[in-house]
Amino acid sequence: MAEAIAGKEIAPGAPIEIWFQDEMRVGQKNGLVYQWAKKGTRPRQPKDQRYANAYVFGAICPARDTGAALVLPRADASAMQLHLDQVSRCVADGAHAVLTLDKAGWHTTRKLQVPFNISLVHLPPASPELNPTENVWQFMRQAYLSNRVFRDYDDVVEISSSAWNKLIAEHGRIASIGTRSWTAISQGP
Repeated sequence: MAEAIAGKEIAPGAPIEIWFQDEMRVGQKNGLVYQWAKKGTRPRQPKDQRYANAYVFGAICPARDTGAALVLPRADASAMQLHLDQVSRCVADGAHAVLTLDKAGWHTTRKLQVPFNISLVHLPPASPELNPTENVWQFMRQAYLSNRVFRDYDDVVEISSSAWNKLIAEHGRIASIGTRSWTAISQGP
């Protein structure tokens, strides 16, 4: 007998992967972060007033210590479709992904064609603390994206992509940031 998740039938015994998805804007009008400095001094931090930006669509699977991301010019339904297709290719063979995400307009539109190996589960409104991808963004901003000036849009895309690739390459980082005890599931009978 097949199981059903979010209206999709899942083959008996198929592994279930818990994924979290979100997007963040990265641009020339960046944020400043705290930094160490000698007491009584005021360290300089660059602040750009221009507006070129891109969106990082990211999804993580803490149990597998992996993720999938795209850096795109807009956050809309077509961008979300591209991202869902990318996540689908990253789900382990024979597994089914439960992708938790917020209720942004481009997440809930009927225009989306959700891949066969993904079920969407929407988080309650105003609950970013339930999505560990928010912590991934915080880490990326702190470690790779803050205190810099981007030359132009292409520079935003290049540096955002590089930041994601560094995050993914660091063994154990996704698991350490994204693991939540309440996501543990049993695959037993």
